[in-house]
Amino acid sequence: MSAYQALYRKYRPQTFDDVSGQLAVTQTLKTQIVSGKLSHAYLFTGSRGTGKTSCAKILAKAVNCLHPDNGNPCNQCEACRAIDAGSCMDVLEIDAASNNGVDNVRDLRDDAVYTPSQVRKRVYIVDEVHMLSLSAFNALLKIIEEPPEHLLFILATTELHKVPATILSRCQRFSFRRISQEDIAARLQYVAYQENIDLDDGAARVLARLADGAMRDGLSLLDQCASATTGELTAEKVYDCLGIAGEQKCGALLSFCADRDTGKALSLFHELYSQGKDLGALLDELESLLRDLLILKTAPGSGVAMLSGVAPDSETAALANKLSTGELVRMMQTVQDTVSGFSRSAGRRMDAEMCIVQLARPELSLDARAMNARLTRLEDLIKSGRLAASPAPEPVRPPVEPRKEPEEEERPPLPDDEDAPPLPEEETAPRQAVPDSFWVELLGDVRSQLKPPASGFFVATPGSPLRGVLKGDRLEIRCANAFAAEIIGTPEILRIVSDKATARLGRPVTALVVDVTKNAGSPKMEQLMNFGRAHSDIVKIRNQ
Repeated sequence: MSAYQALYRKYRPQTFDDVSGQLAVTQTLKTQIVSGKLSHAYLFTGSRGTGKTSCAKILAKAVNCLHPDNGNPCNQCEACRAIDAGSCMDVLEIDAASNNGVDNVRDLRDDAVYTPSQVRKRVYIVDEVHMLSLSAFNALLKIIEEPPEHLLFILATTELHKVPATILSRCQRFSFRRISQEDIAARLQYVAYQENIDLDDGAARVLARLADGAMRDGLSLLDQCASATTGELTAEKVYDCLGIAGEQKCGALLSFCADRDTGKALSLFHELYSQGKDLGALLDELESLLRDLLILKTAPGSGVAMLSGVAPDSETAALANKLSTGELVRMMQTVQDTVSGFSRSAGRRMDAEMCIVQLARPELSLDARAMNARLTRLEDLIKSGRLAASPAPEPVRPPVEPRKEPEEEERPPLPDDEDAPPLPEEETAPRQAVPDSFWVELLGDVRSQLKPPASGFFVATPGSPLRGVLKGDRLEIRCANAFAAEIIGTPEILRIVSDKATARLGRPVTALVVDVTKNAGSPKMEQLMNFGRAHSDIVKIRNQ
């Protein structure tokens, strides 16, 4: 029974035509091989898993193949089979990460002058060449500049900026781009078909997204998930196998944070934590979703092509309408700070929970980012028309008893007359400032039931625009400006305030809004207007 071979090794490309997503590179190399215009040194650069080492081995076979096919190696001749088996002594693959000293390069340089014994060209494939020391680069410099005719260097690196310019100028450089999600998904479907793996299209897309442009990572993830599950490999099984939340859970979590529903957000987080989801992966997904939303908000037309696919496009668009750009920037920074602090923290769960609370409750932070987020949200609400002011309800007045016919010499007393008849009980009830403890607790009760921007007014700060005054069974909410009065003067908000105040005081309380910038609604003015109306009625009676 043969040993199991990992999928990324078993399905390593054997010809240039098998390489996915690097058409510009492979077509140029094939053209050079057909025309015979080969360079003496190549430098392959790009991110991990994009095909650099695979193309280097294909190139080593192609230059030594006895029967090349349009620039591709035949993989059937003696030279190709020897190189594939690793038994060809003239094609050497060197790991610069472990052979980075000047002595290793000197040994290589001394051996390179000898002519090949099995094939036409001696090929040195130096992987991770940026790991060489400066003295090793200097020792390699001369032979790369003027190599023997039978020698070919192929250098590969993921960090081009660490390679000296003297080496770069002596090599033909080929940049390998990240492989698109579509190409990775198609390759995964091909491998799954060859291996009799029932791979769902949704699962293939999830694996392609998690691969982040690296074909090797995608094949490794497919290998892991296929070996851990039975039956059809779906997206949900991929999430369970890899310990990630998934697009639906991640979108729901961010939606709760956008709605300022801290309870539901923490409940969902607790559910994901109990299921064993990795906290780092969860926040990474959340950060990717926030990044997609920010792109949609700032580049609504061209940004669609740059989405990572963490959540469906429809769900992403719906979430983008709930959050302003300032809120998205604040949320991304909060998530990034939490993830970066994981390596230094012993309580990752607590850090993640605090992150969720800060995402859902921006008013808990008074830094510049939080204030900017709240302002941009208010601006968006005003621009979209979702912050339309409702007319303030009329204050509840007691029923007026029918007035008796005045006598001939009778006149209504002025409001300050000593013989003025007593006003109704509600009007004569002494005004009393609401105790600080009761008012602060009431503000907290009301704020927990409201959403921004109305909740932002119910804060117990020195500069708060609201002040409470009890007047019998009425609670006057004195507003310092007309804007605050319009925002909180809706029947729904007044009902919530009345219910919370009734529960606190143990007796029925009616809440109403008073704009202190307008004198028309003051009690003294009401008494003067009543006096004026009564005096006018007396004059009419006398004239009859």
